[in-house]
Amino acid sequence: MLQPSLEDLWFVPLGGTGEIGMNLNLYGHNGSWLMVDCGVSFDEPLMPPYKQQKADNSLTKGVTHRVVAPDPSFIANQKETLAGIVITHAHEDHVGAIPYLWQRLQKPIYTTPFTAEVLRRKLSRSKLANKIPIIEVDAGSTKQIGPFSVTWLEITHSLPEPFALKISTDAGTVLHTADWKIDANPITGKPFNATLYKALAEENIMALVGDSTNAPKAGFSISERNCYDGLLSTIKGLKGRVVVGCFGSNVARLISIARVAQKTNRYVGLYGRSLVNMYAIARQQGIWPDDLPIADPSHLGYLPPHEVLAIATGSQGERNTALSRFAKDTHPHLQLDKGDTVLFSSIVIPGNEVSVKKLSDALKAKGVSVIHSEDSPLPIHASGHPCAEELKLMYHWVKPQIAIPVHGEHEHLQAHADIAKTCGVSKHYVGQNGDLYRIAPQPSIRRQVVPVGRVPVQQD
Repeated sequence: MLQPSLEDLWFVPLGGTGEIGMNLNLYGHNGSWLMVDCGVSFDEPLMPPYKQQKADNSLTKGVTHRVVAPDPSFIANQKETLAGIVITHAHEDHVGAIPYLWQRLQKPIYTTPFTAEVLRRKLSRSKLANKIPIIEVDAGSTKQIGPFSVTWLEITHSLPEPFALKISTDAGTVLHTADWKIDANPITGKPFNATLYKALAEENIMALVGDSTNAPKAGFSISERNCYDGLLSTIKGLKGRVVVGCFGSNVARLISIARVAQKTNRYVGLYGRSLVNMYAIARQQGIWPDDLPIADPSHLGYLPPHEVLAIATGSQGERNTALSRFAKDTHPHLQLDKGDTVLFSSIVIPGNEVSVKKLSDALKAKGVSVIHSEDSPLPIHASGHPCAEELKLMYHWVKPQIAIPVHGEHEHLQAHADIAKTCGVSKHYVGQNGDLYRIAPQPSIRRQVVPVGRVPVQQD
């Protein structure tokens, strides 16, 4: 059995490194492990694309499953060594596997109030309702979880209460950024506070384990406030019904779109269970502004087209989502006609290009105008991840000894490592799920030490 000693500080990703989605990370020290995040991906094969590559550089196409999670067998088979589970924020690729995998782990979960409520609502639909110990943590708090001292550091992303983690042990300290960006106007939560990260330069951070999604992109990610301005300018000139497709968990975007509806004298409705659920949680947690009403979605179909603004799930072309049903004229509450417009306030996640194109073509065949964020002259989507200049700033502030890029495919990880190198970080390891990153005492990476894979946790 692979077991870290008192002198060891290890990092082992079981999911999310070499791919985008289903993040599951382990830190090892003094005979114990700490799990950071436990997420899922949707409509994926069990063989990840980075392992499907053939000699002729083509990809084999596996059978896809509705919901897929990382195989937790490595840690589930030694769950007595698992000290606890930390969830950094409420996106599906970080929290979505808990209802399916927790029974194999059976350890307390540490997270902040918004994420805890999202998780409780997920669990309410399962046999684990009220059975999982969830320990709520406030910003700036430190919890001792086995031999790991974990501090929650505020950061900005695309939903409430995202956090980076400072993980301290007797063998060294790591900054685990999770998903983040620098946003001075994040709509939900406080503006990015650079002081928190500049202070880490004095703490001898051994490694920065960080988000790589936008590492190949130059410059800075745009603020959610700029996205609001772009959506407002785009929508105010449209005459027919407007549908905005976006990620269901992006509470900041939902608020932005609701404000646009208010400014353009439209009624806004939510189409998709995840949207309705996130709105309800935001209301309960006091995050949703009291002056932004949401209309009953069953009523919008009776309104004149110029008064309708619908927010819909399915921006990645997923089957049976609201956008897909609009395209097929099978939604019970709203139909789209010639003169209406669908805006994709999202990016196309790698691997979803075909499904998104199929959805776009079906909408266009109905005479509906389609505007993708990639083609829009105005910003109608703001990424929640750091571009190259943001990564450079983080490295200049934190000054870690080692860079460990995660949360991305190989090209993203390599771009991240190259940025770290230009910032003077002498050690940077580009790996994938199953690699053993030895942070202390002697930094190194051992390839494919831990068996990894994917498990289907729900199928249509």
